[in-house]
Formats: sequence, C-alpha cells, structure tokens
Amino acid sequence: MKLILYSKQDCCLCEGLLAKLQQVKNMTFELEIRDITKNSDWLDRYQYEIPVLCLLDANQQEQELPRFSTRSPVEKLEVLLQGYS
Repeated sequence: MKLILYSKQDCCLCEGLLAKLQQVKNMTFELEIRDITKNSDWLDRYQYEIPVLCLLDANQQEQELPRFSTRSPVEKLEVLLQGYS
C-alpha cells in the first residue's frame, strides 16, 4: 500500500497526522510526504484542506481518504487504513 500525505511545514494538523501514521503497527505501507508549497497545483488544490491523505491505487491514481481527526486514537486510523488494503 502506498499513501501520500499532502502537508506543509509548521502545520500542527499535518504533524499530528504524520505522528499517528508513524505509530501504526499492524500494517505495512509506504508513505510519501508532499509539501504543497513546492507545487502550485498542489497548493491550489489543498491549501485549505491539509492534511490530505491519499491512497495510490494499482493504476497509480490517487484516491483521497476520509479526513482523519488527529485527536482520534491510532487504532481508529489502523481500522480506516485496513479498509483500503
């Protein structure tokens, strides 16, 4: 499974989701972090939405996953991700 996290520096919500993703233990995935300030298309699309977590499917198409509250426990994130594996 490959995940893409759209974020930017000094975003506490982005940092919170990244910390939760780093705590996931019951599954393996590759995580690519994309700083939206480095690409104008990403900035236009996600500047008011970050953090945005996407799943890269077998056809290399991105699927946005439901927004995850960084206040939720890691176990809830694991359940969400397992639904896509």
